[in-house]
Amino acid sequence: MARAEKVAAVAELTERFQTSAGAVLTEYRGLTVAQLGELRESLGDNATFAVVKNTLTKIAANEAGIADELSGLLSGPSAIAFVRGDVVEAAKGLRDFAKAHPFLVIKGGVLEGKGMTPDEIGKLADLEPRDVLLARLAGAMKASLSGAAATMAALPAGMARLLAALQEKRAASEPAGAAPADDAQAAESVAAADAGPAAEAAAPAGGSAAADSEAPSSAGDHADADAPSGEPGKADES
Repeated sequence: MARAEKVAAVAELTERFQTSAGAVLTEYRGLTVAQLGELRESLGDNATFAVVKNTLTKIAANEAGIADELSGLLSGPSAIAFVRGDVVEAAKGLRDFAKAHPFLVIKGGVLEGKGMTPDEIGKLADLEPRDVLLARLAGAMKASLSGAAATMAALPAGMARLLAALQEKRAASEPAGAAPADDAQAAESVAAADAGPAAEAAAPAGGSAAADSEAPSSAGDHADADAPSGEPGKADES
């Protein structure tokens, strides 16, 4: 390979590492060209599968900043699945193909800049696809919103029941004789208010009676005063 071709190959690999969500490194020793084509077809739009040269791939990994995660895995015939779509679907496609074709060996990989072991890639493949997870998340959010709406709708009825219970408790805690005592006090106030005008009307009548009773006493005093004056006259005649 000419130097210019090597430079172009390194640049292309570096760009794939930088723009892909992840990369899975595999060994394909023993697989036929037809089987490699079948693998690419099974991955679909989720990943592209490319046979690479280890030396150029190490340079590209170093330029992309992931040399520590991949350099130790670059030995033997190597091919890399560059993930551009659903990471879970890509991992599932590689795992299923490796089960059907044991010559494909998953050696490890990198996901969003972090190294992954073959076991971690297998666990990633066991997850639900992105669309299914999003659907479940949407369903959970919808159920949560429905529950919140039902709770808000029940608040007025709950407040009404609470107020009624508080009123009943307050009525039960009041003394049984409180209401009659209040009624008696109110009756006494009304009676006192009615008695006031009657007493004022009776006061002049009592004064007239007292004047009448004093009148004869004055007349008697006048009679007693006249009596002594007549007796001296009779004495003069005799």
